[in-house]
Amino acid sequence: MSTNLVTAPAAPPAAAPLPKYGQMLSPEAHGILVLEEFTIDPAAARKEQHGFRTALASVALTMRRLLALRLFIAVVAIANLPLFLLSSGWEIYVISLTVVVAVHAAVSWLNRHEPKIKQRRMLELHLHREKSDNYRKVRDAVKYVIDAPARMNESLYLELLAAKRVALHLAMGTVALLDTSDDTAWKVRIVREIPMAA
Repeated sequence: MSTNLVTAPAAPPAAAPLPKYGQMLSPEAHGILVLEEFTIDPAAARKEQHGFRTALASVALTMRRLLALRLFIAVVAIANLPLFLLSSGWEIYVISLTVVVAVHAAVSWLNRHEPKIKQRRMLELHLHREKSDNYRKVRDAVKYVIDAPARMNESLYLELLAAKRVALHLAMGTVALLDTSDDTAWKVRIVREIPMAA
């Protein structure tokens, strides 16, 4: 008694999954290596752009005001010296002494409160960073790919939102590319150009 065995055709070998990092683009890309690829939310990015710019401008304005105040105090202190030396009369000495006390008080106030003022402005900027999923994606991608500071330069994020091709590390040829062709999810690619043999 013979039995017929039916054998199923061999399944084609499964294609090897492409690595998430380091996949090569098509041959016409001329040695461009994709280091990282992710998407960001365009609607959130458009809303965040103004907030980031405002927070950065606020930090810069605070720093400029503190510097201007220190320069003004220094000018007043320097101008007080010839007033004290070249004048006579008790009224001038009283004015001079008042200026010295005022300068000392102003410098003491600045030394005590300047770190708090800076910290308050930096906290506002930090809150903008941490509320933004898009920013964290860009920051983490940059930290993973290149040796970048823990706090990524916000100008990279803002320039990406302005749909620019942004250089991250010119010496290594690493750049961030923003593809805005799909208005529901913008694609960010961080790529590096591999030098081709002549």
